[in-house]
Amino acid sequence: MFQTGLLKDRAIAITGGGTGLGRAMALRLADLGAGVLLVGRRQGPLEETAAEIRKRGGRAAWATADVRDFAAVEQAFDLGGTELGSLDSLINNAAGNFLARTENLSPNAFAAVVGIVLQGSFHCTLALGRRWISERRPGHVLNILTTYAASGSPYVVPSASAKAGVLALTRSLSVEWARYRIRVNAIAPGPFPTEGAWSRLVPSAVAEQAWLQQHPMRRFGRQEELADLAAFLLSDHAQYINGECVTIDGGMSACGSGGFSHLLGAPDEFWESLESQRRRSS
Repeated sequence: MFQTGLLKDRAIAITGGGTGLGRAMALRLADLGAGVLLVGRRQGPLEETAAEIRKRGGRAAWATADVRDFAAVEQAFDLGGTELGSLDSLINNAAGNFLARTENLSPNAFAAVVGIVLQGSFHCTLALGRRWISERRPGHVLNILTTYAASGSPYVVPSASAKAGVLALTRSLSVEWARYRIRVNAIAPGPFPTEGAWSRLVPSAVAEQAWLQQHPMRRFGRQEELADLAAFLLSDHAQYINGECVTIDGGMSACGSGGFSHLLGAPDEFWESLESQRRRSS
């Protein structure tokens, strides 16, 4: 199925596209023929990923934008449309997350994560959805969630709340916008090691081993596995898939070990060290 040209003539926007899973998806989609617009807050990673795509013979553009700013999102999509042609697909991948005891969270910390994940996903979806509806063109939205979007999880309450909202957004718009030929789906990844997320969510080798021991496959996900799933869901092979959230976690959530419940027995010293590190890096 994953033949060269699978996504030929497609133009796909990816938020958080310069690093981690966003970068992995961008590279894979470009290899399959899509033009890719990378959107993020930091110019350096966007430029680097776009350069890598072009080096491999693909088409790429980038634009800096904070997805919490609707006007900035629209400007980024205007740029992408100019360089790549009309955008026909969107991957809402930008996210913010960290481990914290909820009683120690500030309202600003909660708002920051919800702003990026939930409001940002809505802003991007609305900006492109309005264009597709006005121009009578079909479109595709793919939201990157997490396995605890449906179940919740301790120690990541802002993320769990925001991702649950995006899951509701996915299911709601898939029905409301189906008549416009706009498909809205989601992927719920389990643990996939990336430099940014891993440093915030798996702060030590001991924590990583504890998580791994709960995994039925005794391994974490590989980035190319998620990228291939994203390519399939955006392709014409998935035209009848709408309103779906596909879990990709090797069965981890099916055995009741999704989220961060493995940290319930962590001592106060663990949390104090983690919070001290976060204060120094902020």
